[in-house]
Amino acid sequence: MIIPSRRDMLARLGSGMGMVGLAGVMHDAGHVQAATVTGDALAPKPSHFAPKAKHVIHLFMNGGPSQVDTFDPKPMLAQHAGKPMPAGHLSTERKTGNCLPTAFKFNKSGQSGTEVSEIFPEIARQIDDICVIRSMHTDVPNHEPSLLMMTSGNLQPIRPSMGAWLSYGLGTENRNLPGFVVLCPGKPVVGPQLWGSSFLPGAHQGCHIQNMEPSKVIDHIRNSKLSAQTQRQQLDLINAMNRDHRDARAGDDQLESRIQSFEMAFRMQTEATEAFDLSRETTTTRSLYGPGAYADSLIIARRLVQRGVRTVQVFTGAGQPWDDHGNIVNGHRSKAQASDRAIAALLADLKRLGLLDETLVLWGGEFGRTPTSEGADGRDHNNHGFTVWLAGGGVKGGMVHGATDDFGFAAVRDKVHVHDLHATMLHLLGLDHEKLTYRYSGRDFRLTDVHGNVVRPILA
Repeated sequence: MIIPSRRDMLARLGSGMGMVGLAGVMHDAGHVQAATVTGDALAPKPSHFAPKAKHVIHLFMNGGPSQVDTFDPKPMLAQHAGKPMPAGHLSTERKTGNCLPTAFKFNKSGQSGTEVSEIFPEIARQIDDICVIRSMHTDVPNHEPSLLMMTSGNLQPIRPSMGAWLSYGLGTENRNLPGFVVLCPGKPVVGPQLWGSSFLPGAHQGCHIQNMEPSKVIDHIRNSKLSAQTQRQQLDLINAMNRDHRDARAGDDQLESRIQSFEMAFRMQTEATEAFDLSRETTTTRSLYGPGAYADSLIIARRLVQRGVRTVQVFTGAGQPWDDHGNIVNGHRSKAQASDRAIAALLADLKRLGLLDETLVLWGGEFGRTPTSEGADGRDHNNHGFTVWLAGGGVKGGMVHGATDDFGFAAVRDKVHVHDLHATMLHLLGLDHEKLTYRYSGRDFRLTDVHGNVVRPILA
């Protein structure tokens, strides 16, 4: 009997696992960072205190929606239409022109009377479950660093993403699905660093799903030549060999990420197929969310949360779709039409299923847009003041927190930095942002770096 070498066993097993299963192995083309891992990296862990939320769905409007055209009405812009800003311009990425009022009507909605743009009629119907934060601000008006700031709390691609931190801090409730899933057809501007694990164990990085058709999700992890029992036997053998290899080399813990990836790929062959199979949804539910790829992605986000996935991040699409430097009226209207119904349906569906109370939903981009014009009918990037909203998961609904100035250029009251937003989200999940740390390269790192305060007025 010829006993295969360890290399042969890896090659045979890898042929059935493919790229999804080997995400933790490769981690950016083989550059997995060493990390100290003991036991099961994804096992559920206790929170620091009783959580209000168990899951996060991040609806990422990548590109930067305009606050003054969506959730932050500014009548003063109409009074000064076509005129220079009375107080002058703040610094933005490029020179902009005069005041540009919104073309959209704002309506007082719900019992709270929160003003919402007419381009979001369905979200307006859910506004009493939503907390609108109008006083967000971030550090720079550029896509790449601002995308990284919103997802990882740092301007450079060197830190773990929020989803990775949550997976590290809390583990996952379902061992047959990744703890952190990213739904995006294609690649945003920055790419995998937005959902990477950096120096955290590779098992915590996001699993990027580009094609949500069930067969496509698991194409690269299905082994068509071996039965599940034989795969299990192979996996047990290779894991034992990997652990022996790891234990014999003190300080080299990269193999733990490989072991976790092999295990996850094996288990996903059955549960991932079911989780992504929208044919299992009723026609009533499909109709509620409406047609289109974005609607499908939100149904899947809900299905994943139902099955215990800790964090689901849903990008609007590849690139930066909300980046309307020109023709903002048609650009914002079309993107709102493609997402409004599905987002409102997600909130209603979560509430119907009793999941909204334990699921924190975040809507927003990496920054906002200027209240002044770029060209004839567009808006430039604006990091000084913008809007996000939160729903469910322990936040107060039907309220507005903070404010920008009379023209919507800069946050001026109850300002909320991205670090504060992250600190608040961690708090709602039962984590103290100052205690959720990881020792690396001689210092303790955290999602909020050395900043961040919990925004307590919005807590229910």
